[in-house]
Amino acid sequence: MNDPSVTIFGDWGTSRLRLYLRQGKSVLDRRDGPGIGALTASPRETFLSLVGDWREAKPSLALLCGMVGSRNGWAEAAYAPCPAGAADLRARLLHLDADGLPVAIVPGLSCVNALGGPDVMRGEETQILGALELDPALKRGRRLLALPGTHTKWVVVEDGAITSFLTAPVGEIFALLRQHSILAKAAPGDGPESPEAVAAGFARGVARIVEQGPARLPHLIFETRSRQLLDGLSKDEAMGFLSGLLIGGDTASTASWFGDLGSVSLIGAPALSALYAQAIAALDGSSTAVDGDAAVLAGLTTLSPSPTSGVHVLA
Repeated sequence: MNDPSVTIFGDWGTSRLRLYLRQGKSVLDRRDGPGIGALTASPRETFLSLVGDWREAKPSLALLCGMVGSRNGWAEAAYAPCPAGAADLRARLLHLDADGLPVAIVPGLSCVNALGGPDVMRGEETQILGALELDPALKRGRRLLALPGTHTKWVVVEDGAITSFLTAPVGEIFALLRQHSILAKAAPGDGPESPEAVAAGFARGVARIVEQGPARLPHLIFETRSRQLLDGLSKDEAMGFLSGLLIGGDTASTASWFGDLGSVSLIGAPALSALYAQAIAALDGSSTAVDGDAAVLAGLTTLSPSPTSGVHVLA
C-alpha cells in the first residue's frame, strides 16, 4: 500500500527538472534532470527513470508544475483563468498514471493583462502561491510580486487571489542581443569577466532609464555599441549596461501601469532578484526577496490534494 505521507514534488520547466522526495514535512532526497526542451526520451520515460528507486518508498502521488503541463510537455493541463487562488488550481489538477504511480500536473494561468492582451504562465503560479504561504501578510490587500527570469512576470495579487499579470521576455531579449547582435562586438572581450565592470555598467544602464524613461529604450539600447566605440566601454561593462537598460526599462514600465511600486516581493534566484531590487530602488520602490526553490515547495504543498503544513528541506 502506498504511504500517504510520502510524495514526489517536481518543478519541471523548459531548461531544468528538480524532483523532491518528501515524507511528511521533510525532503528526503532531491534529483535534477533535463528540462522539457532538452529531453531525449518522452517525459513519462524520463520521469520514471529518475524516480525508479524512489518507488520503494511507495509514494502516494507525484505532483508536478511547470512546462510539463504545456502542449510540448507530458500532457497539456488547460490554463485556469484569473482571478484564481489555490483552491481553483487544485480543482483543475490534471491526473495521470505512470506505471501505477498517480501523477498530478498543476495547470498554468491565463489572463487579460493590463495592456488588454492575452497572457499566460506555467510554473510561476506555484511559486506565487508558495510565497503567499511563506508570508501570509501578502494575502491581505493589493500586492505586486515579480518573478525575474527568461520571461519575467509582474503579478497582482488581491486578497490572496492572483488577479492579473504581465510578462516581459527580458532574459530572452538580453541573451539574443548579447549572442546574435552587433552590440557586443565593438570591444574585445577575451579576458576574464570583471564582475566590477558588469556591476558598474548595470548601474549606468538603470540610471539612463531613470533619466530618459522606458519609452526611449530602443534608442538607449544602441548606446551599448556607441559607448564602446567612443567612450571606451569594455565589453563586460557594455553587457552590464545593456542588462541595466532592459531590467530598468521593464521595471519602470511596470511602475507606470501599477501606479506605485511600493514594496515588491521578488521571487526567484538571488542574483537576478538582486538586480531587479537595484532597479526598483532606483525608481523609489522597495523590495523583499523570496527564494524560488522554497516558494515552489511551499506552493506544491498548498496545491497537494492532501496538503500538509510546512516543508523542511534536507541540506
